[in-house]
Amino acid sequence: MTNTLDRRTLLRVAGATTGTAVLAGAVLATTAPAHAAGGAFRHGVASGDPLPDGILLWTRLTPTDEALPGSGKGPDVQVSWQVATDPDFQDTTAGGVTSTGPGRDHTVKVEVTGLAPATTYWYRFGYAGTWSTVGHTRTAPSPDAAVERLRLGVVSCANWEAGWFSAYRHLAARDDLHLVVHLGDYLYEYGTGQFDAGGTVVRPVQPAHETLTLADYRVRHALYKTDPDLQALHAAVPWVITWDDHEVANDQWSGGAENHTPGTEGDFATRLAAARQAYFEWMPVRAGADGAIHRRLRFGQLAELSMLDLRSYRSRQASGTAVDDPARTITGDAQMAWLKAGLAGSTARWKLVGNPVMMARLNLGALPAWLLGPLRELLGIPENGAALNPDQWDGYNADRNELVDHLRATGTRDVVFLTGDIHFSWANEVTTRSTALSGPAAAEFVVPSVTSDNVNDFLGLPADNALSALGATLIRSTNPHVRWTELDGHGYGVVEVTPQHCRMDWYHLSERTDPISGSAWVAGWSVATGSARLRQEYGPMS
Repeated sequence: MTNTLDRRTLLRVAGATTGTAVLAGAVLATTAPAHAAGGAFRHGVASGDPLPDGILLWTRLTPTDEALPGSGKGPDVQVSWQVATDPDFQDTTAGGVTSTGPGRDHTVKVEVTGLAPATTYWYRFGYAGTWSTVGHTRTAPSPDAAVERLRLGVVSCANWEAGWFSAYRHLAARDDLHLVVHLGDYLYEYGTGQFDAGGTVVRPVQPAHETLTLADYRVRHALYKTDPDLQALHAAVPWVITWDDHEVANDQWSGGAENHTPGTEGDFATRLAAARQAYFEWMPVRAGADGAIHRRLRFGQLAELSMLDLRSYRSRQASGTAVDDPARTITGDAQMAWLKAGLAGSTARWKLVGNPVMMARLNLGALPAWLLGPLRELLGIPENGAALNPDQWDGYNADRNELVDHLRATGTRDVVFLTGDIHFSWANEVTTRSTALSGPAAAEFVVPSVTSDNVNDFLGLPADNALSALGATLIRSTNPHVRWTELDGHGYGVVEVTPQHCRMDWYHLSERTDPISGSAWVAGWSVATGSARLRQEYGPMS
């Protein structure tokens, strides 16, 4: 189905309502399949990390036929860029010229400053008389602005070989989003056939082998950026992104990874440096002077968003009583101090935390073998049936206890964790074992995977089967702080933040292996200001 309003008309109307009282979302409102960009800018355009006075812009240029991603070939060139308040670029606000070349894989990142807060902008890049796709973005409101509503698309775990990125297409078709929050596993490092759709490769990756070198990671990033639905969502709305493990290797920690064998795959530090270099070249994300990616963005008086890095500083995963060792950490001491100070000191109504792995406790000890099997494979649980997933916050109890105790001691309220990684849909109340009877300190909304395998995929069963439904019931019965979970669906979340509540709606795809898959609302849960208790919603937000 195609809307009667074309893109230009729709965006022009949205651009006329740029007040600070309501953040006016303006996104391409069409459900028609997208088409990938071509020509010199064949990897699309993107924006990210909106500030009140600026935005980060990204593209990748292919100036010659030999200048392919990861090739190290092609000339050094100059690329122009423009930012305007109208889609026809009659009112150009900012512009300039920047250089790129094979040293940065011909990617382009521009930090645009001097913009107006809470304002809609269009942007494009130029080279040799041709222009890129036109991107649409929006700056954040002033820190003291009274904002009535913020809506976010939330996604995680997009496995190329396991399906199509229809979740991105459906988010790009909405007309109410202000930004997209990506919680990690933007791409996967595996070789073809190593992690696909329940044993079926929907579309093979490039390179065909596991990514190890700088050229490998560049080629894999470039492949993802050819997806038309991914391109459409990047062009439609600014993104705020963090990484998880698969941007480097499965179950990464500060000194290695489960999916890295030094004897055959070389030095891990070399692989990590290659992955990080390609990531910062190819992603619309700011990095600190030391390469730090944890950062904080503010949206008026309404919300502050703290994005975490739970891979760079963590201790190696452990099991048994070691998960309680206070010397072990998932955040690192400096990031934990930054997070606690930021949450307790924030003057924003809502404190959102972009959290790559699940915060809530998960007791699996009472689950039957048929469910524990696929969960163990998905979550990395030891064969002895231990009740903890050592790769998420369950494996770092001291850090979770420290953070929850800090929220309680400082009276910090209205904290909501936005979480990915685990592939399922969850609505959780955050407690520790010692505080479970005292009520939750925060809420947690967990999005499903965009495409990566779930329980039914491992079991070889259709979605919404009786076994998965029973498994979800058993999880809730042994974990009363888990208010809702669904184990089969793939899709995305939409979060609404107002002065009165924070709410997530979950949308699941009809079929991830169908490039034109539909999506449907499956659940909504919200938390009211001043309370961390979740309440169920019985229809999609209007």
